[in-house]
Amino acid sequence: MKHLLKMLDLSSEEIIDLLNLADQLKYERNHGIPHPHLAGKTLGMIFQKASTRTRVSFETGMTQLGGYPLFLSSNDLQIGRGEPVQDTARVLSRYLDGIMIRTFAQQEVEDLAKYGTIPIINGLTDFCHPCQVLADLMTIREYKGSFQGLKMCYIGDGNNMANSLIVGGLKVGMEVSVACPNDYQPDPVVLDFAKKNGGFSMTDSPVEAAVNADVIFTDVWASMGQEGEAEKRRIAFNGYQVNDEVLGAAHEECMVQHCLPAHRGEEITEKVFEAHANEIFDEAENRLHAQKAVLVKVLGNHE
Repeated sequence: MKHLLKMLDLSSEEIIDLLNLADQLKYERNHGIPHPHLAGKTLGMIFQKASTRTRVSFETGMTQLGGYPLFLSSNDLQIGRGEPVQDTARVLSRYLDGIMIRTFAQQEVEDLAKYGTIPIINGLTDFCHPCQVLADLMTIREYKGSFQGLKMCYIGDGNNMANSLIVGGLKVGMEVSVACPNDYQPDPVVLDFAKKNGGFSMTDSPVEAAVNADVIFTDVWASMGQEGEAEKRRIAFNGYQVNDEVLGAAHEECMVQHCLPAHRGEEITEKVFEAHANEIFDEAENRLHAQKAVLVKVLGNHE
């Protein structure tokens, strides 16, 4: 595994291998067992989108692994002033051991991998969010024991989270259902993968999608960069909310997950959020452990 660019690139075996390593690293951290797998390594972290969880979890994770995280704001880089991404990739490859980038266009991540000579990790693009979904899968397995026989449901915008959850869920063997408004469906590339894979369904009814679900996901109606569409989206997503009615269609022990930040009263009710807060914040914590597993796999010599 040289890069983490998108969930579509990972095999089922690679996903499970990452989750197993994440579990091990979490156990070691919680029991005070040092794991300096990346001593002497430097990770450049390029942020063209602001972040709370991504920045803190990658900085902390890299430090716990014995390496050095270097925050690189797009305001401080020549890439933010028009330098071609291929030139940035070539230069940074001579200084760093790896790059994590949080940006808008998926092509920018792909180009860094194409023109650079070091591992590239996708910290988020408009197309996908693989690090978040690895943490999501880790959390599901912690609570449910395995993926076998589980149904994952996603309700809301067919955005980067929907794209990655569909791919990740299907690759580990879960059934996946999605409820999105007709004008806000997931990426056609992802839908093509899902339809070929089987075990996938899509509807415009949240309650229908939630029937017999073991875990329900949602996300904000307007993601970063879509603030100008907030009112239009508020109208389009009216009814696409995780609430008591939706949970009533799911299994009694259904989990609720949210990648955060959450807009209580929009995509999820305050009542449901607080009832499932432990699951949601375990999910947030697992960003740290899942990303450490990715870092060890791509920057270290871990088999």
